[in-house]
Amino acid sequence: MASQAKGLLSEECRDAINRIASYELHACYYIEDSEAPTFHTFFQDQADVKREHAKQFIKYLRKYKCTICLPVIKRPDLDNWGTGKQALLSAVQLENELNELLQDLKASASRNRETNLLRFMKKFLDEQTRNLSYLEYQLNYQMDLEKSTQSEGQPENVAGPSGTAGQETESAGNSPSPPAQKVPKSAP
Repeated sequence: MASQAKGLLSEECRDAINRIASYELHACYYIEDSEAPTFHTFFQDQADVKREHAKQFIKYLRKYKCTICLPVIKRPDLDNWGTGKQALLSAVQLENELNELLQDLKASASRNRETNLLRFMKKFLDEQTRNLSYLEYQLNYQMDLEKSTQSEGQPENVAGPSGTAGQETESAGNSPSPPAQKVPKSAP
């Protein structure tokens, strides 16, 4: 509470904000390199959003006259995102890591009674939740689409003497519908 009286953030929160800003910048450049044609526009938009979020966190640090010291984050060894499904898997992993950092900052801000920081973070946490939901929806849809494509490429089972073979053929021929989960209203 003494840090708030001086208008400064606690050291724990400053370090967490620096980590988040660095991670947002890391994620924006990593996502921007995606060559998955199906999601190219989406990933370009995500890169712009990540870059803007990083700027907002840095601006917040400057507002409280905090030192900006962005830690270096090692780039994953993955040079090629491969298929749309692989790109989505990588993006979900990046977003989950960012979500953990945001949750850690929220816990630190709560412990240190940083109410302004908690208010500031609310929109980032909400956007992160929507973004994760959207990416998971897309990933599930891609996996269902892949299963559907694989099942269409396999020859149908020939009905044998038992009555159960026809049931297997019938269920194997059905293609899955997209997940029942609703797409978030606005995915950044």
